[in-house]
Amino acid sequence: MKLGVVVSGEGPSPSVVEFVVLGDAPIHTGQFVEIDHVQGKMIALVTDVIKSNRYFEHVEAVKEYSTRVSMDKSFPVAEWEFTVAITKPLAIWNGERIERPTTPPKPGSEVREPSPQDLFRFIGFKEDGLHIGKVLFHDVPAKLGLTELLQKHLAILAMSGAGKSHLTSVLVEELLERKPHQGRLAIVIFDVHGEYVGFGADKSPYRELTEIIDGDKVKLSLPDIGKGILDFLPGLTMAQLRELMRIMDKLSKEHMNGRGPYDVGDIIKAVATDREIKDNTRKALLSNLENLYSLDIFSSIESPSLEAVLEPGKLIIFNLAPIVNNHKRQAIVAYFLRRLFILRRSGTIPPTVAIIEEAHNFAPEQAPKSEALSRPIIETIAREGRKFGLSLVLISQRPIKLSTTALSQCNTHIILRMTNPYDIDHVKKSSEAIDSRSASLIPSLTPGEALIVGAATNFPVFVKVRQRKTPKSQYEVPLHEMARRWEEEKRERQIIADAL
Repeated sequence: MKLGVVVSGEGPSPSVVEFVVLGDAPIHTGQFVEIDHVQGKMIALVTDVIKSNRYFEHVEAVKEYSTRVSMDKSFPVAEWEFTVAITKPLAIWNGERIERPTTPPKPGSEVREPSPQDLFRFIGFKEDGLHIGKVLFHDVPAKLGLTELLQKHLAILAMSGAGKSHLTSVLVEELLERKPHQGRLAIVIFDVHGEYVGFGADKSPYRELTEIIDGDKVKLSLPDIGKGILDFLPGLTMAQLRELMRIMDKLSKEHMNGRGPYDVGDIIKAVATDREIKDNTRKALLSNLENLYSLDIFSSIESPSLEAVLEPGKLIIFNLAPIVNNHKRQAIVAYFLRRLFILRRSGTIPPTVAIIEEAHNFAPEQAPKSEALSRPIIETIAREGRKFGLSLVLISQRPIKLSTTALSQCNTHIILRMTNPYDIDHVKKSSEAIDSRSASLIPSLTPGEALIVGAATNFPVFVKVRQRKTPKSQYEVPLHEMARRWEEEKRERQIIADAL
């Protein structure tokens, strides 16, 4: 479809090309166009659209005439109206390879809509990729290659209500629908608000593939943690640390000699009765250990056992919604991420993707270590996980508060609507693939529209996320609907009470 003709305004140049739109051809910011070029087909992204009319250029004249009679009654206004689109050339496309544009197209060159087949291959989509929706303003399915999207980690960033959970649900659906010959991952979600428990609902097509773990029933195996328990006790002095290590070495030897596994309670008893520890050190150490014990999550046996529950093509959801204590949440996430890393490094479990909601709370940039128990392992996986087949998906509505180390290791960003200028600027700095023009369009995205940048696509691309197949979260119910339901339920309870 012919859309327009290149004009010589500020360009054309290898970095900016303008064209006049012909007739009523639909042109939108974020749309791809194809331009005739001596080297082949130039693919460009529309970054702005300007409508102009010479009859309305002079303010004084417009005011004068418009006070007496409409301008179009006196002049052929419609005949002088035109639309100019400003584009950013992306590359020269020859059907097989991409080349950097070094010369501009000629003024007068034809501008067309690229064919769906060309655009699909140009962007870098894969036929067996994860189908998350379609390219905005084009009839082109957005199918992201699994390796390109997840091996070097993914960040999903947006303000509240922009569709992060919806997009994540679509990604999980695509992962669950993959066949063995396509390569399947085990999927683990740390679900802070219970937004993904719908995967296990009766009406969900993925119910048989989903296991939901109630956060209140989770147990962390102290023998498996070993000296990693120090990460849960970041405030210990050198004296306390030395005595704790001595006690744990003693318990470990007893365990190896058949005494059986030990837990935090056993450590507390050993510290309380050991005569070599000075009283001041003992009191401080016991205080720290008792705080840890009060979380009621440590045991001699891990529950659930990751080796038992993790399978390719299966979803495990840690539902942390019932847990109010942030320290306890952090401990659970830190423990199971560490276990995933160790088990993947040894090849004990299948390749796995770990999805972390509210990632800025689990890997905060500036919080002290005592308030960020899970940050070290998240940063470790971000740096090293790709070598062992352990991928991260970090979901956040405040990227500026998220660990720069973790965010910078996410080679693909999917960005939905954000309006906070500090967050947008932070994302620009953490992703080399985002340019200023693409970033300027982020605040104007509507819910369900997203910008994909990074390793998963050859160029930044705007997409419309498809509808999901799983039930929506209870947290996605509109406020007025929540209020209506509450009053209905109250009336029903009152009717029953009166009947009794």
